[in-house]
Amino acid sequence: MPIPIINSVASWILKKRIHQIELFIKYPNEVQEELLMNLVRSAENTVVGKSYDFESIRSYQAFSERIPVATYEDLEPMIEQTRKGGQNIFWNTPIKWFAKSSGTTNAKSKFIPVSGEALENCHYKAAKDLLCLYLNNNEDSQLFTGKSLRLGGSKQLYEDNNTFFGDLSAILIENMPMWAEFSSTPSNRVSLMSDWEIKLKAIVNETRMENVTSFAGVPSWMLVLLNKMLEETGRDNLSEIWPNAEVYFHGGVSFDPYRDQYKKIIPKTDFQYYEIYNASEGFFAIQDLNYSNDLLLMLDYGIFYEFIPMETYGTPEQKIIRLSDVELDKNYAIIITTNSGLWRYQIGDTVRFTSLNPFRIRVTGRTKHHINVFGEELIIENSDNAIAKACQITRTEVIDYTVAPVFMNGKEKGAHEWIIEFRQQPDDMTLFNKVLDETLQSLNSDYEAKRFNNMTLKEPVVNIARENLFYDWLKHQDKLGGQHKIPRLSNERHYVEQLMQLQT
Repeated sequence: MPIPIINSVASWILKKRIHQIELFIKYPNEVQEELLMNLVRSAENTVVGKSYDFESIRSYQAFSERIPVATYEDLEPMIEQTRKGGQNIFWNTPIKWFAKSSGTTNAKSKFIPVSGEALENCHYKAAKDLLCLYLNNNEDSQLFTGKSLRLGGSKQLYEDNNTFFGDLSAILIENMPMWAEFSSTPSNRVSLMSDWEIKLKAIVNETRMENVTSFAGVPSWMLVLLNKMLEETGRDNLSEIWPNAEVYFHGGVSFDPYRDQYKKIIPKTDFQYYEIYNASEGFFAIQDLNYSNDLLLMLDYGIFYEFIPMETYGTPEQKIIRLSDVELDKNYAIIITTNSGLWRYQIGDTVRFTSLNPFRIRVTGRTKHHINVFGEELIIENSDNAIAKACQITRTEVIDYTVAPVFMNGKEKGAHEWIIEFRQQPDDMTLFNKVLDETLQSLNSDYEAKRFNNMTLKEPVVNIARENLFYDWLKHQDKLGGQHKIPRLSNERHYVEQLMQLQT
């Protein structure tokens, strides 16, 4: 079958999904309520289902009153029991895949269960929906005339007690349907290489002659790969290598600090950027409009959503609300119940709603990745936007950054200490620091109040990182490539102290 016909047929099939998406947009609360009851019914005869008498649960109110909110540590004994071969503990179908994730806050590995239902009805369904929404918005797209350059994790799968664990991307590649493998590059063999530096060269060699029409991966690591490609080919921009590339599907970290760098190496004015929001626990939201940073919350992936307003998070007054009760522009911690048997699970992410009809969100950070030592309530969304503004004003580029508090010492007031690695250092660091500080004040009234007349916080302390400092830190932590990312904000100085030791 000629490629143009393949492109047309694929587009037609994917666009049929639009009608189902329109259904949950029109009836979001009803879809979520039905989904929750289906999850409860499915797990009635599991160990968890019997212990909480799922059989008698017939409403959200009963569900929320009976089942406690859980962290990974709460669920770990049951997960470990399943990893050792036990089944029907928290989900009614066999769990043999576990996504290994240590994140950035804890060196201890987490093993997130991934059921067959989650693979098919969440992760792969989301991949198809991403294409569906993009094609629906770009009817002249020629996406399927070429391949998607994917950049996933760098870990192989390991077997233990007849169960398998590894990066989520490795699990997805291992179970990938034929259509996805056919349309992707590099090969599975290269994609699953464990050594990032060897893998980087192999991807360059294998993809440089392909007809790449899209990119997919974490912005920070994808940028490393694309710059390596330019270096190896001697080209000035990616359009000279892949003239048919039309879209970059990105997620994992905020795109704002990297946007201008991508526009420089992909100078096509009609090139699209589509954001996604997924994790080991599930696939949650997809950008559904061209040229928008807002993400449509996908409500029929086997995931039931609840939220904790961050103003009460971790306090005796903490309250949990359902989707129907969220408000615009408030910061919420996410609680999920999933078709992998995670019941009222705190994933550690925070979001705010930019639209309630339909429900659209922006990811604002992590519950553990913020700074509130002095009552300033600084979140990652604030720092990312401030970095982007400072770069724009001073015409510079940032590779990575992290921030930690400088604690008060006697009469000495506190401050925020930044470590920033520049691709190109600003000509005027004083101006960069001024824009950074003033932008944070304009975005965050709590920070502004603490900075007023240096009342509590002095001006930020900005350290210029040596070349490859963050890369070397990740290498030292065995976290090169894939989904690994730098912790942006911390209430303690652990990461900053480690980086400063590597600075010299």
